[in-house]
Amino acid sequence: MSWFGSEIEGPLVLTRAIHFAATATTAGALIFRALVAEPALRGAPSAAPLLDKQVRLVAWIGLAVTVVSELTWVLLLTMSLSDEGAGETVMSGALRDVLNLTQFGLVSQVRLALAITLAICLALKRCALWRWLALAAAIGLVASIAWTGHAASTPFTLGYLHLASDALHLVAASAWIGGLVPLALLLGATRCHRAWASLQLDAVRRFSTLGIVSVAVLILSGFVNAWILVGSFRGLVVTFYGQLLMLKLAAFAAMLAFAASNRFILTPRLALASDEARQDAPRAISRNTLIEIVLGLSIFAMVGVLGTLHPAAHLVN
Repeated sequence: MSWFGSEIEGPLVLTRAIHFAATATTAGALIFRALVAEPALRGAPSAAPLLDKQVRLVAWIGLAVTVVSELTWVLLLTMSLSDEGAGETVMSGALRDVLNLTQFGLVSQVRLALAITLAICLALKRCALWRWLALAAAIGLVASIAWTGHAASTPFTLGYLHLASDALHLVAASAWIGGLVPLALLLGATRCHRAWASLQLDAVRRFSTLGIVSVAVLILSGFVNAWILVGSFRGLVVTFYGQLLMLKLAAFAAMLAFAASNRFILTPRLALASDEARQDAPRAISRNTLIEIVLGLSIFAMVGVLGTLHPAAHLVN
């Protein structure tokens, strides 16, 4: 692998990482709104306009970055396949061929349609139906990434298992890592409002439950993906793919440690009556959440690299 010896690979890896992070943030914000914010706001309806505005802003920004990075990804991949410059790929018809004649191109068109659907649903916010359609489109947008990676090339029945596992992995990662951004915004917005203390507690508890479910799905689907792509302990140790995967697992473990601290140490302090505990706990949870976001971004960067490498199972007998 060369970052500086190739004009395409470095930018392609970076674009993939940005795309994964943006798509996960978009889906995570809407999952957070549906499963965490809206149920928690029943006890503090006065905070609803502010939190809805924040979630929508995160979703819009994430969607914009998703679309731009998706288009950039298609262009960079076409340049790599055709060995042409950006303008030449359009004029020669190479871009058209990639879009119409390859699975990646067809999946990209479907994902662009999902992004347009999501944008329409975000704009039409007055009806609850549009909110649920937006959530469905966002989940479809992030799950469909599975059809652009290694899972899409796994043959036969094992391929269906790999695609299902990878799609679940992506959705679970979005629910947890992508949901951290709106959680941090919620904690920041409610920290100075004593009347919204119950909202903080309810939201953190609900997000912790969502995180536990997400982690369980991540572990199970991650095991399936590793079994298919790595195949053996030797493949995990002696290949760059396996070594990078172990680094990703280390970052995941660090995220788990901070999430556990939030759930089992800091969240109970939110229920304490003292003003000091009520002020210190949200601040500490916010700090841990920001650290989790940084770790999550590092994981997306590693995923961006892993998708461009030959799986360890293909390199080790």
